[in-house]
Amino acid sequence: MLARILSLLSLPLLLAFAPAGDRPAYRLFTAQGQPADYDQMLTQMAQADVVFFGEQHNDPIAHWLEVQVTKDLAKLKGPGQLVLGMEMFERDVQPLVAQYAAGTLPDSAFERQSRPWPNYATDYRPLLQLARDQHLTVLATNAPRRYAQQVARGSLTALDQLPAAEKAYLMPLPLKVDYELPGYKNMAAMFGGGGAHGGGARNVIQAQALKDATMAYAIRTGLRPGQTLLHFNGSYHSDHHDGIVAYLRQAAPKLRVATLSMVTQSQLQTLDKENVDLADYLIVVPDDMTKTY
Repeated sequence: MLARILSLLSLPLLLAFAPAGDRPAYRLFTAQGQPADYDQMLTQMAQADVVFFGEQHNDPIAHWLEVQVTKDLAKLKGPGQLVLGMEMFERDVQPLVAQYAAGTLPDSAFERQSRPWPNYATDYRPLLQLARDQHLTVLATNAPRRYAQQVARGSLTALDQLPAAEKAYLMPLPLKVDYELPGYKNMAAMFGGGGAHGGGARNVIQAQALKDATMAYAIRTGLRPGQTLLHFNGSYHSDHHDGIVAYLRQAAPKLRVATLSMVTQSQLQTLDKENVDLADYLIVVPDDMTKTY
């Protein structure tokens, strides 16, 4: 009897130290919140013309998965059929990106001249090294930041006097901004409402649109028949098939587009309501995941 009592008394202590189950680093869901299979996702993405990988820039799981998805899609597509596009590099450094991917430019020279993001060494260098090792074409797709900054300060009219050689780094001007895109309306709301057509929001939205439209143009002109272009960008540029995707579909409505987005949640069992329909596939990461910066 004494042994029985002691065992019952010790049960709460044992439970306190019992394993709490698995601790997955991420879970994969469809747009509607159904658990998704990684291999099935890859098969569908291999059939797309353009795949957008919407990352959180400081998420280590995103950067690890970007390398894995690139490896696996390259294997599925075959030699010469997967192209990478990167928001993280601007179109005027495309020659440097191409030289590095070809193995003809040393790391030190590339990092000194290509204006890489501060987290390049840990988060994006592995992608470029993989591209170099597997002979993948890499496209620098973003508008040079100096032009986006000019627009943010003085509107799209700031681009009117640019020389033709500099305008070549951008989408063909003039740019017609669709202020009704949900992402741009959200940006206007972040500036305190009052509509997207006035106040400080207007120029910032125009700068964002310049980036989105330029990346869409770079993707469309860099894609060849039979290829899949895997584009890495912040999720805000492609969530809800908005931003870059909207401009791409305006110019090339027949392209087959797939989207993947990284989100954080406090739990990974189900997809939170606000993340439903954010992208074709959702990668859910714990909200206490460590960050790269």
